[in-house]
Formats: sequence, structure tokens, C-alpha cells
Amino acid sequence: MLPPQAALQSNKKAMTPQVKKILSYYGADSPGTLTNLARLLNHGTLGGTGKLVILPVDQGFEHGPARSFAVNPAAYNPHYHFELAIEAGCNAFAAPLGFLEAGAREFAGEVPLILKLNSKDLTADEKDPISARTGSIDDALRLGCSAVGFTIYPGSALRIEMYEQLAEFTHEAKQAGLVVVVWSYPRGTALSKEGETSLDVDGYAAHIACQLGAHIVKIKMPTDYLEESAAKKVYQVEKIPRATAAERVRHCVQCAFDGRRILIFSGGPSESDDKLLHSVEAIQEGGGFGSIIGRNSFQRPKKDGLKLLRTIMDIYAGKKT
Repeated sequence: MLPPQAALQSNKKAMTPQVKKILSYYGADSPGTLTNLARLLNHGTLGGTGKLVILPVDQGFEHGPARSFAVNPAAYNPHYHFELAIEAGCNAFAAPLGFLEAGAREFAGEVPLILKLNSKDLTADEKDPISARTGSIDDALRLGCSAVGFTIYPGSALRIEMYEQLAEFTHEAKQAGLVVVVWSYPRGTALSKEGETSLDVDGYAAHIACQLGAHIVKIKMPTDYLEESAAKKVYQVEKIPRATAAERVRHCVQCAFDGRRILIFSGGPSESDDKLLHSVEAIQEGGGFGSIIGRNSFQRPKKDGLKLLRTIMDIYAGKKT
């Protein structure tokens, strides 16, 4: 990892008003953390725009290698994903320890890295999921990462343990000058299946992650369904707009400290380009900060994955209408 002074010099020419404004939201953070956040915001095709497109590849651990990579066998190789992120111009590449160790030396300095610190598998049916610790802050520093990632499941009976783990990791990460990225995915016996992406629960999940100290929060695209009866009354009385995808994104951005924390949205499972790009347009219109696109990019031939990622970046750069 570049020392703060060197990294700041490398970012100096690219420091735009948009990036300066976003950095101003994180006044309690150290120069080291702000430097790493600037590295993410200034890198790649969208560097300097205040928008982010991140390639995450934790699906091999989370869903299994065959389910994740058999459709595009080249993706079994960790180097494929480094190359995809670099060639597409992504802001960062996020993965568990093993994938990053398999390519961090070969691709050192070519793309900012995010080490995923926890993961869960599918060998058992967990109605109330919790992830295992699978990496450390020391690992992230050794590999030259700019950030660490952590998943929480609001709605799980085990959520309190996850919140406490995240609080500990966040403290350690900030002491080391790293950015904290939180995957906040409502799931568990406290929620219905529809409730996992309901607007009230999704916005709440974003807010919880922000309160736990996240710099960047990742949530799923919200639907117009409302899960909790008490919240439903507020949404109805206050007439919170939620009819369109852009309105729902805008509300989730409000829940993330009124846009003072970076909120990005999951690309989800592989789906049609039209549906995915419609979601990206809604994120752009609603004031979201970008997308984290995994399966929709690496589960197709590289040329098609690159084309999709570049189209998404064009939307965030204001080049597509």
C-alpha cells in the first residue's frame, strides 16, 4: 500500500470538487483513511466523478464454484477477475483472502483492492445466517488493500453478534487507515422473503451500517413493499415517495445520513441487460453513488462483461440518456 503522502501525490491531479465534497463528509477519519477513500474515488473510468463501479467476486465462497463460474469457465481463475476489473476501469476489486492472495503480487498497483473479511457457505440451510471471519486487518495491509469489506444480516437472530464483530473490525480498520465497506443484507426469521428488499427494511439496513461506522454501504435494490406495520404507517402519513425505483433509491440515500455516506447498490443475480441497466438509471436518477456488479459481469464472456460494465459506467458518467 502506498504511504499516505505518495498516494496523495498520485491522486493530486485527479482531485475534483465532487471527490473533495465526498471526503468532507468523513471529518472524523484519519488522513490515511481519507487517502484510501480518495484512491477508490479517483481510480478507473469513473475516477473523479464521485461515482463507483466495483467488481465483487465472493460468490465462489458464498454460492459455490460451479454455480458461480461453470457458465464461464475462465472465471475459475482468480487472475481473470483482476483482469476484468482492470480492463473495465472499475474503481476497485473486492474478494475474499484466497482470491486476492492469488493475484495481488501480479497485479500490484493496477486496481484498488477490498479484502472481504467474512464469508458464509451453503453447506447447511441457515434460516438465521451469520458469516465466519475469513480474513484480518493485517492481511489487508499485507496485500496492499485500500479497504476491507464485511457482511451483516439485519433480521437474523444472530445480528447482534455480527454488529459487535463489525464494530470491532471497523475500529481496527480505521486505526490502520483502511476504508470500511459493509454489505448490509436484511435476511433471517424476523423477515418475510419480500421483506428482505422492502423499502423500509432496506433503508433501515443502510442506516444501521452507517451507524456502525461504514464509509461505503452496499444494499440490494429496494422494492415498494413495506414490511413493518409501524413503519408502514409513517410512510403513508408522511407520504414518502416510493412509486418509482428512482424514488426508492433516493429514500435509501436519505437513510444513509442524507447522502453523507456512500451508498451503492447490488447488481444481484444474472438478469437481462435491460432490467439491470434500468436499475442503474434509477440509481443515477435517485442520487445513488454507484453499483457493485459481480455475477452480471463475470458470468458472461469477457468481451460481453466488459461491454456491460462500460455501459454502466457511461450511465454514471452522464453519457447515456
